[in-house]
Amino acid sequence: MRRGVISSDGRPAMRDRSFTPGRILIYLVVTLFAAAYLAPLAVVVLNSLRTNEEIAQGSMIGWPQHLAWGNYAKAWSGFCVAETCAGIRPYMLNSALVTIPATIISTLLGAVAGYAVSLWRFRGDNWIYGIVTLGLFLPQQMRLLPWTIVLRDIGLINTLTGLVLIHTIQGLSFTALFCRNYYVAIPHELIRAARIDGAGFFRIFWRIILPLSAPILIVTVIWQFTHIWNEFLYGVTFTTGQQQPVTAALIALSAAIADIPQHGVQSAAVIIAALPTLLIYLLGGRYFVRGLTAGAVK
Repeated sequence: MRRGVISSDGRPAMRDRSFTPGRILIYLVVTLFAAAYLAPLAVVVLNSLRTNEEIAQGSMIGWPQHLAWGNYAKAWSGFCVAETCAGIRPYMLNSALVTIPATIISTLLGAVAGYAVSLWRFRGDNWIYGIVTLGLFLPQQMRLLPWTIVLRDIGLINTLTGLVLIHTIQGLSFTALFCRNYYVAIPHELIRAARIDGAGFFRIFWRIILPLSAPILIVTVIWQFTHIWNEFLYGVTFTTGQQQPVTAALIALSAAIADIPQHGVQSAAVIIAALPTLLIYLLGGRYFVRGLTAGAVK
């Protein structure tokens, strides 16, 4: 029986689990795509548990003969990166100090901007919305020179605060776009009723709009956190030395081991650097999909 069909006794019918040729083909294609995407991750994980001697004697692809957990300890706090022998731990902290505040601030500002251009009508609102979302379509390379001038003039070059400013403003385009598209589905009767009761702009936002915004805010937080944590161009351009985020430090680690390759330590460092975004995805992935589809069907 097919799904959704009612049986003769009034109970829901069992789902059809027969393997037709079409279904087998779909499973095969999906499995191949999953294997292709997971293959690089599998190679990095396996190499992070292999010693350098084992990799040198064999190849970059292989099962570890002995689990070299020491690679993780060395990558975290023992290896020298940019003349600082503290591993990637300080650079992980740098990325956290940039990512967390930039994600929170850009999400809140984007929610307010999306609320303003979707539920409040004023002269030039469409122009403002278009200018804000224009940032989504500009290549990052076009923004390097303007950001260099701005950070130089305000004295924030080679600082974590400068990266927070960049990612906050850059993220406004995305957060405003998604929040605006979500808010247009909110009944305008709620806003009219609140206005009649004397509520103003920010009171309506905090008391009515924000409590309804959990699905889309989860989407923006996951997207912003992942994008900012993995961002490399601004980190390597506007910071140096101990002020760099972990993505830039990984390149310095690669350069440091160029003479004597230590692929096990390098792979372990990559896994450690990827853990925060991986955890964010595993914990909030289902909410991400729900938030994207929220409001699509009324």
